[in-house]
Order: sequence, then C-alpha cells, then structure tokens
Amino acid sequence: MKKMLHEELAVPGYERVVYLDDPSVGLKAIVSIHNTNLGPSCGGIRMLPYASKEEALKDVLALSKGMSYKSALAGIGFGGGKSVIIGDPTKKDPELFAAFGEFLEMFEGKYIAAKDMNISSDDLRMIKKRSRYVLGIDGEPGSSGDPSPVTARGILRGLEATVEEVFGKKSLKGLKVAIQGIGHVGFSLAQMIVQQGGQIWVSDIDQKALDRASKELGAHIVSNDAIYDVDCDVFSPCARGGTLNQQTIARFKCKAVVGCANNQLAEERDGLRLHERGILYAPDYAVNSGGIINIFVEYEGYDQRKAMTMADGIYDTMNEIYSRAKLAKTAPFLVTDKLAEERLYGRN
Repeated sequence: MKKMLHEELAVPGYERVVYLDDPSVGLKAIVSIHNTNLGPSCGGIRMLPYASKEEALKDVLALSKGMSYKSALAGIGFGGGKSVIIGDPTKKDPELFAAFGEFLEMFEGKYIAAKDMNISSDDLRMIKKRSRYVLGIDGEPGSSGDPSPVTARGILRGLEATVEEVFGKKSLKGLKVAIQGIGHVGFSLAQMIVQQGGQIWVSDIDQKALDRASKELGAHIVSNDAIYDVDCDVFSPCARGGTLNQQTIARFKCKAVVGCANNQLAEERDGLRLHERGILYAPDYAVNSGGIINIFVEYEGYDQRKAMTMADGIYDTMNEIYSRAKLAKTAPFLVTDKLAEERLYGRN
C-alpha cells in the first residue's frame, strides 16, 4: 500500500468516496460507498477507459446511489456501493487486480465487490488473492454462480404484477411480449413466458441467440429496429439502456414496459411520456434486483431456493408501487424513489 496514493473525496450524501492512483501497476480506481444503513455496501466493479477522473467519478456516484435504492427495494441487508477501474478492459494485468484487492481491504468490509461491466470471474479471483471482500465468483465453493435465473425470476414477478395491474389477471396465457435482447436473462425470461402460455417476439444483435430462441421457444424474430413496432401487450427491454426515448416511445403499440436492462429511460421525461401515453412502466431497478439478491444470499450462505423466494418479493414491491402511484395520481417511477428512501432512511 506504500506506493498507492489514495485521495478521500468529500461528496455530500455519500459516506465515503476514495480515489486511488497506483503508478507502479497503472491502477486508477474509485470506490464509492453511498449508504450502509441497511448493511455493508455491495456493488460490482466496472472497468472502462473513462476519458477523465471526473467522468469516472460521475459514473460511480450514480451507480452506487442506484445500488442503495435497488437493495432497499429488494428488502435485503445490503447498502449501496460501486467501484470503477479507469483502464482499457482489453489490456488486463494480474498485478493491477492484485493492487485493487489491496485497495478493497482499506474499507474493512464496508464495501463488498462483485462483477460488473468488463469484469470476469477470473479477474475477481485475482482480486480475491489480496482481499476477503469479493463475491460472485463462478465455480468457487459456495458461490451464487450465474445470477440470470434469479434475475429473470424477479423480472417475471414484476411482469405478473404489471399484467395484473393493466389487464386484471396475473396469468400470462396469451400475453404477447416483445423482448429486446435475448441474452442470459432475456432468454430465461422468455422461457418462463412461453411456459406460461405467452407468445414472444425477439430481437438481438447475436444471430445464434435468435436462432436458439426460434428453435427452442418458437419466438418470432424481428429486426433490432422493428422491435419497437411490434403490436404487443408488453415491451421488455433486456439489452442496453436508454432505449426508451422520445422517438421509440412514439412508436410503441403496447400497454406496459417491463424489462431487465439498467437505465432504460434515456431521460426522466421519458417516464412521463410513457405515462402520458397510458403505458405502465415498471421502473427497472425495482424489477431487476435479482442479481443483487443472489449475491446477498451468497453473503449469508448460498441457497438458490432462498434466492428465488426472495426474488418473488418483487411482485409485492411492484404492487405497492402501483398502489401508491394510483393514490397519488402520478407515474409509478415517481413514487419508486420515495419508497426506496423510506426503506433506506426509515422516514416517510
């Protein structure tokens, strides 16, 4: 740690934010602990070639706060934290990850790391050589493994609550769902929808994923642009964020939006655009918390059945959000932050 230069950054509303510069291995990183009221902060490590320290800081602050809210809504004993490594993810050095592990030890368990963008289980293994505070490593004894099944289960419960709110029934039989992105979570979600008698339309940049969805699930394949025009009951964004915007929302022929992608709204105004069109939007961080639930169960001693049961609680959370939104006569996404803050800070 002698070669490491760390700088404590004072950020209002955040418990601790630290910037690290270790020139000996070329490591520049930031750990942000937003809140630990409910338990130790937990959130993934993201590695990106940020243009500047300021850009990285903006990202990690937003992500760590989002994790506080997501964990609070999920009803788990984690607070919100996140970390970013400023660097080229195509050029990974084991010594860099070892140094990052030493950095983690500084926080003495107040921040627990897991995978996020451009970080693999192999990377986590290198970090774990120097730190005790790492979870979610595939193949490790007691690991929670692939979170996709639990995440998809949570999305399904959010979908059921939304369908019940819109159509007055929980059953997905006959439901038409357009799924944008048929990766691990999207495919698991699609499977469950089809098993319950629903129909799916899918788009993806991966032709092999599309072929599999067509062959195994009887999915209707559409282009990446045409997915916005599908005449369906529910649009499900399960790929990149920001796909709900002024242009796409104007094209929608659905009654609801429920998906697993993060940061689905291009801007807050898009949540209001959906509401004004009479399209019920399930806020992404309220329904896609299966991943952090999976990690929390690993933290306590992994049992997938327990993780699935906890993910089922997303159904009740969504019902509460919709009930509050109706009472307040406003869009559901506007009351979701308030509910999270009540759980996080214990205030009304």
